[in-house]
Amino acid sequence: CGSHGAFAAILTDGTIVTWGDPEYAADSTDVRDQLRNVQQIQSTRSAFAATLADGAVVTWGIWESGGDSSAVQDQLKNVRQVCATDF
Repeated sequence: CGSHGAFAAILTDGTIVTWGDPEYAADSTDVRDQLRNVQQIQSTRSAFAATLADGAVVTWGIWESGGDSSAVQDQLKNVRQVCATDF
């Protein structure tokens, strides 16, 4: 899974490694502690959303591209799948 200038890989232990251009969400440092038991990743051009095994969703990247889900975080429970647009 990748954004316009970054990639994210789910490791076998359920953690994530990100790399590429930090302007396109390659830096997941701020949410790294939350990225455990990751099941799926979706991306826009400059943001990522990771669905966890417990149905929670963790986002990072440019807020205009979906990297800040704080306004709906209380609704992001028991999520089965996240879909993304190109932007």
